[in-house]
Amino acid sequence: MILPALLPSANTRPFRVLFAACAALLLAVPLVAMQFTAEVDWGVGDFLAAGMMFALLGAGLDIALRLPASWRLRAVLATGAVGAFLLVWAELAVGIFD
Repeated sequence: MILPALLPSANTRPFRVLFAACAALLLAVPLVAMQFTAEVDWGVGDFLAAGMMFALLGAGLDIALRLPASWRLRAVLATGAVGAFLLVWAELAVGIFD
């Protein structure tokens, strides 16, 4: 059974569209940079990994903003989603756990 709060609603549609547009723009930055410099060398796997990370972040934020009733809990869940995203990003970029 799906919780009613997890079903798509008209209230969160603008957030999802805006987040998807921002994610696409952020993915376009290395694509454009690769045309001008050899220092940026992303492969298909890099774009897929970044796209998956953005998709998971967007889903986490969407659920965090819709599911709990308390604004404090929403803030904690959204902060946790952003923190997890930044931690994985830093690990993939420079290997902070090595």
